[in-house]
Amino acid sequence: MLEHYFTNNEALKSELKIIDYKYKEHVFHFNSDNGVFSKNKIDFGSRLLVETFLNQNDKKIEKILDVGCGYGFMGIVLSKILKCSATLIDVNKRAVHLTKMNIKENRVEAESFVSDIYETVTEKYDCIITNPPIRAGKEVVLNILKNASIYLQEEGILWFVIRKDQGAKSIKKEIEKIYETNIVKKDKGFYIINAKKKLT
Repeated sequence: MLEHYFTNNEALKSELKIIDYKYKEHVFHFNSDNGVFSKNKIDFGSRLLVETFLNQNDKKIEKILDVGCGYGFMGIVLSKILKCSATLIDVNKRAVHLTKMNIKENRVEAESFVSDIYETVTEKYDCIITNPPIRAGKEVVLNILKNASIYLQEEGILWFVIRKDQGAKSIKKEIEKIYETNIVKKDKGFYIINAKKKLT
């Protein structure tokens, strides 16, 4: 049976491995394991999102939230390079355990805890970043994207990646009631979208 990375299976055998990543002069090492998203390599969409963010974001970021963090790639890289604090959350307990290991491994100012979407989130952030779990269904994806607005500072921005063939345009249209949205990059069928809260 296929093991989904957005569920918990505590009986799943552990096969720890290290994945390396380099951005300019910054070198990172990530512990990965069975039962987490993109366990064997850095996911292309996540990497594209992080690198587009680093190239195009012009806002001062002090606090960032990584939703559905997996083993912590996005939040940890951004925390280290931007010298900001990061909170990394996932419903998958193994993912959070790995993320805590990777926070120590890469020496970043970050915390990670289990949260079913925003269930245990209490603070507000300058930026929320996510590679939403498409296979969990559109309802879950829209929950992550729409409710991000509650946890963003007034001038905060949501950044996310989604594939064109997984409903990028329809999802963008559905969140436009809440955000001013902008497709900032397209590459290999992936859309990088940022979304700024509309002022009420």
